[in-house]
Amino acid sequence: MTTATKTKMQAVTGNQAVAEALRQIDPDVIAAYPITPSTEIMQRFSEFVSNGKVETELILVESEHSAMSACIGASAAGGRVATATSAQGLALMWEMLHIASGYRLPIMISLVNRALSAPLNIHGDHSDGMGARDTGWIQLYSENAQEAYDNSVMAYRIAEHVDVRLPIMVCMDGFIISHSIESMQFLEDEDVKKFVGEHKQIDPLLDFDNPKSIGALVLPDYYMEHKRAQHEATTKVKQVVLNVSAEFGKKFGRDYGLFETYRLEDAEVVLVALNSAAGTIKDEVDRYREKGVKAGLLKPRLFRPFPYDEVGDALKNAKAVCVMDRADSYGGHGPLFMEVASALYPHRQGPALFNKVYGLGGRDLMPHHVDQVLDETIEVAKTGAVKMIKEYITVRN
Repeated sequence: MTTATKTKMQAVTGNQAVAEALRQIDPDVIAAYPITPSTEIMQRFSEFVSNGKVETELILVESEHSAMSACIGASAAGGRVATATSAQGLALMWEMLHIASGYRLPIMISLVNRALSAPLNIHGDHSDGMGARDTGWIQLYSENAQEAYDNSVMAYRIAEHVDVRLPIMVCMDGFIISHSIESMQFLEDEDVKKFVGEHKQIDPLLDFDNPKSIGALVLPDYYMEHKRAQHEATTKVKQVVLNVSAEFGKKFGRDYGLFETYRLEDAEVVLVALNSAAGTIKDEVDRYREKGVKAGLLKPRLFRPFPYDEVGDALKNAKAVCVMDRADSYGGHGPLFMEVASALYPHRQGPALFNKVYGLGGRDLMPHHVDQVLDETIEVAKTGAVKMIKEYITVRN
């Protein structure tokens, strides 16, 4: 049974929603360096600091590399820590992302997804998050401001769990969600604080009565054991995500899982897509259902670690599946496609599968584009023949 709780309905941008979640959580330390389109998160949070609404130590640094370095030091010292970034900012953190996950530090990044240069582009696609998919960070993707807010509230419960202890990215589309205004529900401050709970330090460096070291050189005789232990912690993330999400749903009435299925139960033609595109696809799925087409959507929420078994089981009965990527893997298939293909591999008699790359650099995905993909998926479901496994759409010929 859902527990009744007070909520506040407001019209805000996605960036404002995430900044509000951070205000309610009140981390010990936030290190910040501005980059479009995530700048507004730290800008608004700095106002909370200046107005005494949080006790967070806000550190203004000289680069994103320095921001993640400061986060690593603060987290290792025993603090609850966060930052926000996009695109080249995340890329500049690259070296330190691996260090944060290798040290098992539950830092949170609010990642406002943006295209990577070159050429220079400040608009939203998923190339930054996908580029960091193998850095050892948990990745949650968000369709809208409400999901970005809710995922931010749940993030520390997942990352700080004693069985996990890994850093986490909460992702949302740049400009499409970060700067668009939508109506959403904020939870009450006391409900958020109670749900997130107190930060429990584990082996903090500032515990001078129990000295320890960090950053020691590990040679071939033990390095693999460290990496295996890191992987084993990652395998426990799925269940923690499910448990935390179930508790969130029970308390606040908004349900989340490893992914969202939309009209998927009897679907014969299925699209798979991340983040904001899912909203447009849902509308078109409804339209095609009215025409008698058994269409459906699977929208991943947890991308890292990827829930292979669950996704494969959810898609295995479809006749045709098109995976839509808002990022590219040059010389290969789209990153999301490769994961879905791996998930379906054990189901050899499963659906025909193909890939569309769309919306790079923030190019709009319009309803008629979705219709084109659905029409092709319907044809593939009828014939079983895929004309081209990977194809670009929303692109000039």
